[in-house]
Amino acid sequence: MSKVRTRFAPSPTGFLHIGGARTALFNWLYARHHGGEMLLRIEDTDRERSTQAAVEAIIEGLKWLELDWAGEPVSQFSRRERHLEVIRQLLDAGHAYYCQCTPEELAEMREKARAEGKPVRYDRRCRELGLCPPHDKPLVVRFKAPHEGEIVIHDLVQGEVRFPAEAMDDLVLMRADGTPTYNLAVVVDDHDMEITHVIRGVDHLTNAARQTMIYRALGWEVPQMAHIPLIHGPDGAKLSKRHGALGVEAYREMGYLPEAMRNYLARLGWSHGDDEIFSTDQLIEWFDLDAVGKSPARFDFAKLESVNGWWMRNLDQEKLLRRFIDWLPHAPAEQRERAETALKKLEDENTRARFEKLLPALRERAKTLRELFDLAWFLFAGRPLEMNAKARKLLNDDARALLAELHGRLSALPEWTEDTLEQAVRTYAEEKELKLGKVAQPLRAALTGSNVSPGIFEVLEALGREESLARIADQAA
Repeated sequence: MSKVRTRFAPSPTGFLHIGGARTALFNWLYARHHGGEMLLRIEDTDRERSTQAAVEAIIEGLKWLELDWAGEPVSQFSRRERHLEVIRQLLDAGHAYYCQCTPEELAEMREKARAEGKPVRYDRRCRELGLCPPHDKPLVVRFKAPHEGEIVIHDLVQGEVRFPAEAMDDLVLMRADGTPTYNLAVVVDDHDMEITHVIRGVDHLTNAARQTMIYRALGWEVPQMAHIPLIHGPDGAKLSKRHGALGVEAYREMGYLPEAMRNYLARLGWSHGDDEIFSTDQLIEWFDLDAVGKSPARFDFAKLESVNGWWMRNLDQEKLLRRFIDWLPHAPAEQRERAETALKKLEDENTRARFEKLLPALRERAKTLRELFDLAWFLFAGRPLEMNAKARKLLNDDARALLAELHGRLSALPEWTEDTLEQAVRTYAEEKELKLGKVAQPLRAALTGSNVSPGIFEVLEALGREESLARIADQAA
């Protein structure tokens, strides 16, 4: 077999949605597994809907997912002259013809077919007329689909799929404005780019039959095809925005890790026994199309969050730190100002050291980078701290008086370590005949502005003597 070459070919009419990201991942994994390469082709022939912003969003999304490709991205529109050359070749060989039917005639044709209970397709009235430009009507070029026989797709996921030739339309290859259509352009590009495997959604299965007819007319080898199941919502309905059909950038903003997204997307339609967690190396080693199912996959936010939580807890700490810092510029709009503050403060060695010291404890409580940021905000916040509602409730008059006394005790400590701090606070609580929580909770509120945090003695040690005492003093009576 020649070197495996797959391609991801998105249309730049919007963001890189979750289904497109999964298609890109499957193409990337299959190519990597077989020692091949994935190419990127931007199918931008729809000039009205294609935008440069969408192209950039797609490329940025792929880079965030760490799915690389060979060579430069190919613009399908830039290959228009090559597409037209092949259309002329099909005309010269008698595999295509000019059609003069107007949109009104086509609409009438469709209405008549519906009324008679016949398949709605072009009735081929121009097929034998021998029309050619110049002509008094705008002309399109249509493909001469075979009248009889079958178009057989030997699909690597769906198995053998047969289409009766009589059901196939004489599809348009070139519009009246001289622009090539999708199915023609795809065939030419896949052939010229030496694509060996076309891996895409099962909604393209009918296109596979159309494209196979064009391949055969041109005498070109048909790539192997694999049509993967679509992604549905957890309720089994077609995936919509309420289910999670968002752009990849939205998942990045929500604080998901690329490792977790690759892991979770791989499980949407593919499996390796009952395994749920995969490293990228394992995915490359184990991924193949024979383990891709035919049934629609179900997207489940709860499961994605669970997978992401595992990666938050288990990713190499230095890598998690880099992921966190890289995420801050992409924080949601309502957190952007705080994220900019955190990013700036992380340039300070002391602040960064505090964050790194508490990261093992913080990551255990966070399922996303966004949650990690919320939990860690007290490390970057300026004094006096803004208190959340529960922290304010904890800081009543008695608690503030307690903090004033505790401030004096902690100030006198010769060493500022977890052990000495814990001993001092426990001794104070015993003397006052208070449960430890009655002391620790107001202390936590004063130090973090919240009612939840890592262990209070870890927090005291990480913040250091000067900052801890200053925060306690801010809230003391």
